Amino acid sequence: MRAWPLAALLACASPALACSVVPGYRIPTNLELVADADLIVLGRVVAGDEAAQKHLGRLRVDPIETLKGAMPGGPIAIEGARAVAAGQVDLSNPHELAHAHPDSFTGACIRRNFARGTTVLFFLRRGPDGRWHPAGGAFSRWAEDVPIEGAPWPRLVRFYAEVAAVPVHRRRAMLEAERDRLLAGADDPANALLAAEIARQIARQIARLPAPR
Repeated sequence: MRAWPLAALLACASPALACSVVPGYRIPTNLELVADADLIVLGRVVAGDEAAQKHLGRLRVDPIETLKGAMPGGPIAIEGARAVAAGQVDLSNPHELAHAHPDSFTGACIRRNFARGTTVLFFLRRGPDGRWHPAGGAFSRWAEDVPIEGAPWPRLVRFYAEVAAVPVHRRRAMLEAERDRLLAGADDPANALLAAEIARQIARQIARLPAPR
């Protein structure tokens, strides 16, 4: 799957583009997204704060599992997102690991809309206001649906959380070893998808990661 240049992504956005990016902006890689998030949580979309819907919205989510950070003690509120009725927004393609949900290429340049009752993997940062906000910036995979159990995206994020936790000089070796392990495991059809994504990550990082000794 080819990488989309920023100009092409901007062309996909609505004419009334509400976000802007600085010259030279680069969409964060999935590993960078994992490394920069304060909290990565798999949660079920419960509702939105109706009083806040006229602005950017406030999404209420029941945590199921955390892949990074401490497990919240109860429901969390995510600023700048809203719950909509089922059928009003398409679910993420479980086989897509490179690009963000199509909603990310309209309006605010990040995904804002989530169907009630769906399970989503959220990447969050704690804002100066003490509230949870989307992590990652424009066109990032900060919030993708997980419509099936054992979907490739959470598997990949769990591995990237392990990679992000080690010193930079060790990361390339970890990435290459996991890519090779996945390619050798032909019994799982998701392995090829995961290996291809890790190969993209290696290609993006190779200029900055030292070769293994």
